[in-house]
Order: sequence, then structure tokens, then C-alpha cells
Amino acid sequence: MPPSPYTVSAATSRPPGRPPGRKGELTAERILDAAEVLFSERGYAGTTLRDVAASVGIRIPSLYNHFTSKDSLYAAVLERVTGPVVELLSGLVAPGRGADDRDTHRVIEQIMDLLSKRPTLPRLLQHETLTGGQRLTPMLRTAFAPIFTKASEVVAAREDTGRWEPEQIPLLVLAMYHIVAGYFSIAPLYQNLNGVDLMTPEARALQTRFVAQVADALFSKAP
Repeated sequence: MPPSPYTVSAATSRPPGRPPGRKGELTAERILDAAEVLFSERGYAGTTLRDVAASVGIRIPSLYNHFTSKDSLYAAVLERVTGPVVELLSGLVAPGRGADDRDTHRVIEQIMDLLSKRPTLPRLLQHETLTGGQRLTPMLRTAFAPIFTKASEVVAAREDTGRWEPEQIPLLVLAMYHIVAGYFSIAPLYQNLNGVDLMTPEARALQTRFVAQVADALFSKAP
């Protein structure tokens, strides 16, 4: 039996007049790193600035030198984690790209690789989903809604999606989103329950191949 593949820019809200500096930028990055992890684990409501400051090893007044409020810190975290994803997806569904010219497997590999470097993003989105998305929804409406719309248009234009009704295309896009993002969202719980680390390179490679096979099945022409 073969061995298992599993094993048991930062935007800141700086007070006006405060000059940027390398030391200050490094501190801001450390704050963002800590806040990103805490917000993804506990959500917005479950995370305090005191938690973030303690994680970084600084006092709260020092944190305020970089971020004026919890809201500004949260917004900076969201901007940092969503920016690369929006940029990638915008390029993939840019006007003029032919639906039949897209390398589906390459797209899946790029998205899986990107999320493997930012697994906190799906978890942040999950927290916002469970709490109604009051803070993230405006950003998603601006940044992600056009992407989902364009992705649906691109999928609908493919010659091999004839088996799907037009009103099912957005559902198809959402289904692929959940297959990809859900993998990263469930990873910590899955490891606690089963001792299986979904974040190893081998496990991610297996998931990437699986998602590619799912896409092949979904986009194959009806017999």
C-alpha cells in the first residue's frame, strides 16, 4: 500500500504626520501578521487589540502608532489578504480572454498555491459568513462581486457547459469556490479530529489534482 500523502502589502492606518520608517514598517507587518492569525481563528468579535499587542510583544499605545482602531486594523488585514487573490482572479477573467483558451488545471494550481500561502483568507471569509458579513460585505461587493459575475460569464461562454442551465452557472462557480476554499477552512478542525494535516505539500498536491478532476467532470460535454 503506498504511503499516505497526509501526516499525523500591507496597508496601515498611520496617524497623520507620522513619518514611515523601516522599523515602523516592520512593526506594522508584525502587527498585521499577528492580527491576521487571530482574526482568522477567533473572528472580529473574538479578537481584541490587547490580544494582538500581546501576540506581537508590544503595548497597546505602540499599536495605536500604526493603527488608529480595531476597525482600521481589520480593514488592513482584509486588504492585505484579499489583494493578491483579487489580482489573480482579475487577470484570469479579464476582458478578451477566451473561455476555451483557459488552462483550467493551471488556474486551479495557481489558486491553490496562493491560498496555501494565505490559508487565513478562507477562514476570515467563513467567520464573516457566519456573522452576517457586516464588515466584509462592502469590501466583497467592491472587490469580489465583479469577479464572481465575470467568472460566471466566462464559464457560461464555454462550449462544454451546455449541460448546465443558465441559472445554474453562478451555482457552478460557487460550488467550485466552496470546494477550494472549504479545504483550507476545515484544515485546522480536521487535523484536531483526525490528526491529519491537510496543509502538507503532499496533501495539497492531492487536493489540487482532485479539484482538477472535479473541474474536468463538471466541464465535460454531456454524453
